[in-house]
Amino acid sequence: MTIILFLIQLAVTVTVGVYFFTQLRKEKSTQPGMKRESAKEMENLRRMRSVSLSKPLSEHIRPRNFEDIVGQQEGIRSLKAILCGANPQHVIIYGPPGIGKTCAARAVLEYAKHSEGTPFKADAPFIEIDATCVRFDERAIADPLFGSVHDPIYQGAGALGVQGVPQPKPGAVTKAHGGVLFLDEIGELHPIQMNKLLKVLEDRRVQFDSAYYDPDDNSVPRYIHDIFRNGMPADFRLIGATTRSPEELPPALRSRCMEVFFRPLESDEIASIAQRAAGRAGYNMEKETAAFCSRYAACGRDAINMVQMAAGLAQMDKRDGIDLRDMEWVVQSGHYPAKPEQIAPQENRVGAVHGLAVYGSHQGAVMEIEASVVPGMGRVLVTGIVDEEELGSAQHVMRRRSTARVSADNVTTVLKMLGYLQNDKDVHVNFPGGAPVDGPSAGAAMAVAAISALTGRPVDGGCAITGEISVQGRIKPVGGIPEKVEAAKRAGLVRVYIPRENMMERFEECNIEVMMLDEIHQAVEKLLLPSVVSEKEEDAQTMPILPLIASPSAR
Repeated sequence: MTIILFLIQLAVTVTVGVYFFTQLRKEKSTQPGMKRESAKEMENLRRMRSVSLSKPLSEHIRPRNFEDIVGQQEGIRSLKAILCGANPQHVIIYGPPGIGKTCAARAVLEYAKHSEGTPFKADAPFIEIDATCVRFDERAIADPLFGSVHDPIYQGAGALGVQGVPQPKPGAVTKAHGGVLFLDEIGELHPIQMNKLLKVLEDRRVQFDSAYYDPDDNSVPRYIHDIFRNGMPADFRLIGATTRSPEELPPALRSRCMEVFFRPLESDEIASIAQRAAGRAGYNMEKETAAFCSRYAACGRDAINMVQMAAGLAQMDKRDGIDLRDMEWVVQSGHYPAKPEQIAPQENRVGAVHGLAVYGSHQGAVMEIEASVVPGMGRVLVTGIVDEEELGSAQHVMRRRSTARVSADNVTTVLKMLGYLQNDKDVHVNFPGGAPVDGPSAGAAMAVAAISALTGRPVDGGCAITGEISVQGRIKPVGGIPEKVEAAKRAGLVRVYIPRENMMERFEECNIEVMMLDEIHQAVEKLLLPSVVSEKEEDAQTMPILPLIASPSAR
């Protein structure tokens, strides 16, 4: 019996020995081939890295510090106030593309590292990731934003995976620990990812889970036990950037973040960027050519691209300057649309008033409103592009009247109560220019234009007015006043009339006079000039100003 057991043991030993000897020979035989393949691929990689094209002009002109960022002084100041104190907050930056949101965020973090009481260390990271490119996998096999767990059944689990140990891998939120996570186009983030992000912002850590994790397995490394029990650190400050409007972002995200608006660049600012880009490219460009470029470039990035194309033309012709013909060819080739010029005519006209509006990325604009009197039935008719809003789902759609049309009804009531509008006349109010109009802020301007047309008294062409009008003739507050005041100043106007409740002390520093209004009769007194008396005195028609409500001083 002993001999039999010995023979069996010997056979097993020989079999195992032969197996390992065979595996060792295979490994030795494959190693030279693997080394040769590795050396070959490494050489290909070195050769590829030795070839590099020249950098695009946009990289040469990219801002490196605050001085290089054009036109965003107020936005940068807001970012400093939010991030450079002892208690930095999360922030969302709104604004159109190509105006310096990413560069400003980088520069503010570097500035914050040296501010007094800051929690940011000298090596605080700035992790940039684009929400539109975040690969989302519902099985959580790979998640570059939050991290993932490499379970043993998946390839790439490594040495621990062979032992059946799940391994957490950090994502961008953990890599940004102690610094800033810049999430570009945050409004495009998947809803599931957005909810996860909100949880991370609240807990300041990332929790992982795996069906392969056994908390009682002593063979699992201590750090993996710690990650599954306590999560992976993710204490950072979020800077989200978006081209969307605030209403399109989840309220839960907005409630956790401060909000900063970066304004669109002005034409002269875009022109300065174009001139600087031409200089970096090694070409001369006159101010007139840069100004022409700014009429068609929507942002700084557009201007740089146009300059680079024009520089290519100059290079082909062996010229050292970019002239107006080059830029005209670029505009024609790229079909760039011209931006409307914000210059308001200032002649005094009957039935014409400057209104104010906000459109796009919180951009103010001067809006022409004109009115004429025609035979009719005592109505105020509104034409132009007056928006109507659709509410509801695809199965049930409800169309809501434009608030601009509602304002016209209020104007009708006020004009009849003041005695200006009779039942045999209509007032036709038009919004020329083709720009969509909505919102109640055109009410006061519509009333002034209508009264001017009815009385024959011209409107002061150097003024603009905004405000909602009530059926009792009061001028109520509206939104977007800072942007509207800035638009009036850009258009060359000298005075703006706004509702009293919208008045701010900062308007005293503007290079334009900002006046307050409470009621429509005040607007009529201040904006309407005396009637132009014709050669025949009896042809002059002047209607008195009829206050509906006594002014505050008379009470």
